[in-house]
Amino acid sequence: MKTKLLTALATLVEGFLVFWFWLPAINPRYPGFWGFLFLMVALVFVNYAILTYLLDKRTIHFNVKANYAKPVLIVVGVAALAVAGCALSGIPLFRANDYKDLIQKQEGNFSDDIAELKMSQIPVVDKDSAMRLGNRKMGEMVDLVSQFEVADDYTQINYQGRPIRVTPLAYSDLIKWFNNQSAGIPAYITVDMVTQEADLVRLEQGIKYSPSEYLYRNLERYLRFHYPTKIFDDAAFEIDDNGTPYWIAPVINYRIGVWGGRDIGEVVLLNACTGECTLYPVEEVPQWVDQVYNSDMIIEQLDYNGAYQSGYWNSVFGQRGVLRTTEGYNYIASNDDVYLYTGITSVTSDQSNTGFVLVNLRTKETKYYAVPGAQETSAMRSAEGKVQNLKYTSTFPILLNVGDRPTYFMSLKDAAGLVKMYAFVDVERYQVVATGSTIAEAMQQYNELLVQEDPTAVVSEEASGNVTSVQSVVIDGNTSYYFKLSGSDDVYVAAIQVSDSLPFLKEGDQVKLKYSQDDSVRRVQELLEINHTQASQPSTSGSSGTGEPVPEESASSDTEA
Repeated sequence: MKTKLLTALATLVEGFLVFWFWLPAINPRYPGFWGFLFLMVALVFVNYAILTYLLDKRTIHFNVKANYAKPVLIVVGVAALAVAGCALSGIPLFRANDYKDLIQKQEGNFSDDIAELKMSQIPVVDKDSAMRLGNRKMGEMVDLVSQFEVADDYTQINYQGRPIRVTPLAYSDLIKWFNNQSAGIPAYITVDMVTQEADLVRLEQGIKYSPSEYLYRNLERYLRFHYPTKIFDDAAFEIDDNGTPYWIAPVINYRIGVWGGRDIGEVVLLNACTGECTLYPVEEVPQWVDQVYNSDMIIEQLDYNGAYQSGYWNSVFGQRGVLRTTEGYNYIASNDDVYLYTGITSVTSDQSNTGFVLVNLRTKETKYYAVPGAQETSAMRSAEGKVQNLKYTSTFPILLNVGDRPTYFMSLKDAAGLVKMYAFVDVERYQVVATGSTIAEAMQQYNELLVQEDPTAVVSEEASGNVTSVQSVVIDGNTSYYFKLSGSDDVYVAAIQVSDSLPFLKEGDQVKLKYSQDDSVRRVQELLEINHTQASQPSTSGSSGTGEPVPEESASSDTEA
């Protein structure tokens, strides 16, 4: 009896230690649970054998004829068959139609669904650039850099109407954790994807729950002890509308068989500072949350949907109508949500897309746009070829609406990973490429190319009037002219490339032009006419002998076309 009690006690202690470090979900639908269970059974036998030898001074011989050996073998065999049955219950061979329906695509209208972004809203920073900017910002914080490092999360979110990437700090090592864990991690870093500005946000109350914690406050361990039966996907770091840091922990729900059809059914929101947890059904997640669905899971489901439209065997042999996602994806911020963008192409691996999809990462709403065009990698090579002498490399494109035309936008980076130029590439005609050292310059050239290809491609309006004020501004070595016309407070901006006459523009000149509306300014596409008006002033250089001014013969004005 003593041996059995000690065996149970030893197994409980060992089981707790295994659970502490392994952290398996106590859930039969979690594959790792069965491994944990088998290990616990093995520990019972090992502990009993060791304690019997130490306490009773005898050795237990396990043989097939022993009463307790046969049941063990039977249980192991039945368990192995059960595991095999669970695995087979969810394989695509038998459930292809269910895998196809993991994600539902709706037909979308590009012009209606994708709003034209103002140039002040176009994100130019990818994750790699954001990491460089964040690390540089951290290097400026002399009071923190010796104790903390920047985590690699850099989650893309919408924050107060702007696309940003956000990541927490992390303890540099065990000693740094021991010295600082009582106060927690003091800050997180945000990187504005439009302006490229990195900011370190200090917190009144430190982050005490994170992956860099070592004991109970370790993020994965804290979630497991609060929700021992939940199967968690990777948690994402986000901030709410007030800047409070949270961990967004999706709960996996297997929708096909026992272990197949991985999807999200619930979400835990964990306050990173206080540890407060709230469990939501996926359809009730607060609006400010952006990353519920893991991007790799979405890509997997899109590939299932493209592969099994006509069943499993067609995906292997005939492959009629079989589609797949392209090699890469990016994010688009729209309507206070973050959308995953990726192209859809034929499984035959040609260099063109049949269309593209946008997936809302909070709701999983998916829309497909049948816009044939170049693959993203082809557009990237095309943009790089435009500046091949500079050897810049392109970021993965994001999709924009430019004059109701699907357009790839890319940043071009130098060898140090710094953004140097920008490129616009037409999705349907990827030979239409425009680059510039500023977004405005690249956009101007792109619009000009679109007009050359199709005069109706860019929506423009005409305006005319007298110039009431004009200023020239040099940005990144490029001169632009800002001016207003009589009878209106609208601001017009014209790049120097628009006309060689712009340097001579002054107040009082009469102009006629074509423009497109962008942000709070009107961008001049073409200067149709300019009339320079000069009014002579009375001369006082001469005088009569009586000291009276000599009158001019006449007042004249010259008009130059």
